[in-house]
Amino acid sequence: MSALDASLATWRTVMSQEHVHIPVMVAEVVELLGGSVEADRTAGLIVDATLGAGGHAAHLLESLPGASVLGTDQDPQVLELARERLEPFGDRARLARARISDLSTLLRKLRVEPLAGLLMDLGVSSLQLDRAERGFSFQLDGPLDMRMDPERERTAADIVNRWDESDLADLFYFEGGETRSREVARAVVEARKRTPFRRTVGLALLVEQVLGRRGKAHPATRVFQALRRAVNEEGEELLAGLRAGELFLRPGGVLTVITFHSGEDGVVKRHLAEGARRGVWEVLTPRPLEPSRAELRANPRARSARVRAARRTSEAAEVEG
Repeated sequence: MSALDASLATWRTVMSQEHVHIPVMVAEVVELLGGSVEADRTAGLIVDATLGAGGHAAHLLESLPGASVLGTDQDPQVLELARERLEPFGDRARLARARISDLSTLLRKLRVEPLAGLLMDLGVSSLQLDRAERGFSFQLDGPLDMRMDPERERTAADIVNRWDESDLADLFYFEGGETRSREVARAVVEARKRTPFRRTVGLALLVEQVLGRRGKAHPATRVFQALRRAVNEEGEELLAGLRAGELFLRPGGVLTVITFHSGEDGVVKRHLAEGARRGVWEVLTPRPLEPSRAELRANPRARSARVRAARRTSEAAEVEG
């Protein structure tokens, strides 16, 4: 059995237990992307550009019988799990491995029809957080990796051990919202002179020593978030996805974005507002949608989720190639 097969076998076991990844705000996503279940309002292709284990895609296919889904993800492990989950839908579900920044190239290559919908569920999947060897969690000891796409060259360890103090401080502040970022960066640089950081728990313990305990959240939460965003170039990926929505959605097509980070939510808000001024978006969520109390009780990891959506109001921009 190969390493990939063994890992997938473990993940299938996890998926069959209560720790399965729960897609957030499913009802809201289905409502925004499909409206009612009437065939004339659901026919068309929806791209799920952050497919994960296929949770949102499965609900869309079940609820919108006239729709098909093209699901893309950069993580080969979760993509295989999604393939199994979506197999019952037959040719209504197509899958491809791609980063969000590859989406425009992929859609041109596939020569797909103008899209009825585009979904982006940003952030890290529970299926990644709960696997210690992926290096996303400050609570599980694993290699300091954090790559969603294993073919990316730069890991979290590379950033922690190579970036200078000023750049680390800016990263922790701007991408993680850590207000004491300079103290953390200084401590990291001093500590790595003795021993380079290789494991998640080692870094988490250092951050906790610097910051102490502040409320319920682990003190390393913001630092790990910042590193993950930098490793996976999440800011750049989001901008590429927003641009793809403007290029490929048909008139009436809906862009729906789920964020878990205030900075990302701000980027989406500004993009939609700017597009509305140009007449290409009708903003459907003047204020972001938030998870209900019932959902938060069932899935505490949804607490930071925010959903914004807009409808394409004009002919899609001409796409070269």
